[in-house]
Amino acid sequence: MKPALKHVLKQGFFNGSLTLCLLAFGSVSMAAQAEDWLVNSGHSNVSFVSTKKVDIAEVHKFKQVQGSLSKQGELALAIDLNSVDTGISIRDERMASLLFEVAKYPKLEITGHVNPKLINDLPLGSTLVTQITATIQLHGQQVNKDIDVLVAKLTPTTLVVTSMTPVIVMANEFDLVAGVEKLRDIAGLSSISMAVPVSFVLTLSQKISSK
Repeated sequence: MKPALKHVLKQGFFNGSLTLCLLAFGSVSMAAQAEDWLVNSGHSNVSFVSTKKVDIAEVHKFKQVQGSLSKQGELALAIDLNSVDTGISIRDERMASLLFEVAKYPKLEITGHVNPKLINDLPLGSTLVTQITATIQLHGQQVNKDIDVLVAKLTPTTLVVTSMTPVIVMANEFDLVAGVEKLRDIAGLSSISMAVPVSFVLTLSQKISSK
């Protein structure tokens, strides 16, 4: 075989092999697709502060939080109001039945939108601050609130979203004034604040699926 022909054949084999490798790599990359981000309830926390008798403040939390952040940036959270944890079981029951009326309104639901480009372009180990206009549905009422959040990308598949400042929830916004008064009366308290600061830390995980 002539050297020139041999060189051409070798070069053609190399180019063909490289093309096949690139096509194979591309098909694998296309097959591996990121799924929605899901809230890890065990590593998330939604807490609120109640104040009674003017200056006695107590921190409470919800034990069950579910939610997701889609690839399109649609955020959806659901909090089981029956999971309220004040540290005192009888108070948990009263708050669930008299305040939240869980038989009629079992969940607090929050929806909003996050620019997906902000999440996708966030470097590993970095943080960003953004504002979410959230729609809150609680006790049959719907209220929009602007919430400032800190987003941290811990790993390629782990995000932590934290409230920058407490979100102030007013009892009259969600038709909860009568419920607060019932709690105050049954506990024999002089006052319970109608303004409640709410804070959250949400850990979201993402799975990469192969198709």
